[in-house]
Amino acid sequence: MSSGPADLSAEARSAKVDVLERLAHRFPSVLVDAVAEHEPGKRLVAFKNVTVNEDFFQGHFPHKPLMPAVLMIEALAQAATLLLLDPSTHSSSDSPYSNSLRAGALGNPHSLGVTLRGVDGAKFRKHVIPGDQLKLVVTLGATRGPLVRATAIAEVDGQTVVEAELLFAVQPIAHIDPLARVSPTAVIGPGTVVGAFAVLGPHVRIGRDCKIGASSVIDGHTTIGDRTEIFPYASIGLAPQDLKYRGEPTGLTIGSGNIFREFVTIHRGTEGGGGMTTIGDRNLFMNYVHVAHDCHVGNQTIFGPHATLGGHVAIADFVNVSAGSAVHQFCRVGAYAFIGGYSVITKDALPYGRTVGSRPARVFGLNLIGLKRRGLADDTLKKLRAAYRYLTQSKLNTTQAIVRIEQDASLKCPEVDNLVDFIRTASRGVILRRGGKKADDGAEE
Repeated sequence: MSSGPADLSAEARSAKVDVLERLAHRFPSVLVDAVAEHEPGKRLVAFKNVTVNEDFFQGHFPHKPLMPAVLMIEALAQAATLLLLDPSTHSSSDSPYSNSLRAGALGNPHSLGVTLRGVDGAKFRKHVIPGDQLKLVVTLGATRGPLVRATAIAEVDGQTVVEAELLFAVQPIAHIDPLARVSPTAVIGPGTVVGAFAVLGPHVRIGRDCKIGASSVIDGHTTIGDRTEIFPYASIGLAPQDLKYRGEPTGLTIGSGNIFREFVTIHRGTEGGGGMTTIGDRNLFMNYVHVAHDCHVGNQTIFGPHATLGGHVAIADFVNVSAGSAVHQFCRVGAYAFIGGYSVITKDALPYGRTVGSRPARVFGLNLIGLKRRGLADDTLKKLRAAYRYLTQSKLNTTQAIVRIEQDASLKCPEVDNLVDFIRTASRGVILRRGGKKADDGAEE
């Protein structure tokens, strides 16, 4: 596509300035006035009209105004930025730059920024003075990962005034909505998007490629890992609901790949509880979930809507806490456990099991569906089923059942060892009341 040198429309000029905002190394002045030719992913020709009113002429030099050489390079860099960040550049199937970008998973031009990394072989052939029109010609060259080379030439009246090989880095940048309230000391990783009216406190640290929804609040000494998505109106890292809390600097650490849906509340720790709430990787918190102070949540867990954790709760990996369920403070939920909907957990819930109910909660055998989905072997499931029979169906008390499990050589495996260790280390006791006929092995399958 090509056109004669003409001023950009208001809409195009606004889009151009928005693109140029993402060039990290630039002066406040925009040094591109018009685009004459544009081959997406390959070449761009632009113009800069040099007038006597340019700010830099006031001191360079008062009696003989000359355009500084560095600003000629800057004008070429800005023209290259228009080409590199133009959406049609990324959609051009025959562009090697486009393919390199896709390979680097940086395909959204609106979340990218361009940094000038190097200037090689620069030659300045002629002075540029007020009244000149700079013709800026940029041609993209070789790419390597996020790095892109470009041949850049500036001309005046057909004569070359500057030529150079430019090296750019094209990388994700944070995009913060103008209506967001972000503390200047908050740290936001590249590729992260912050929505309108979101509030980020001064000690917040957010990783790469996160999404912070509109009107969400993140405060306190809170660290959030990469690729985490926080939906609108979530409240992350605010002060705990503990009357003993006196404003001491406690924290919240969240891993990578988590999803916090609307109105989720996660509180930071208290001094008496170790000072830290922690959440692992790839967890899903559905709307209105509440995680109180000093809780520790593992990896790849799922919390249904309105699930609630009291203070000091420990949730192991691969746990599913269904909608409306509540876990009492200081309780634990073991790995791979399933907590049925609207259950109340007042003692530790066994790993690998299904615990359901509230008056009181009962064990309904193994969480077979969840265990099979997670890839546990049939032999392991057989051993866990036998261990569960000792615990919930025999006439042995808990201590006798554990001894019998440990003495039964046919049950030896890491999962059974974990089950036994979980029961031995329970400070509040464990839920072992059998759930009735539905807990029979035949019902589980």
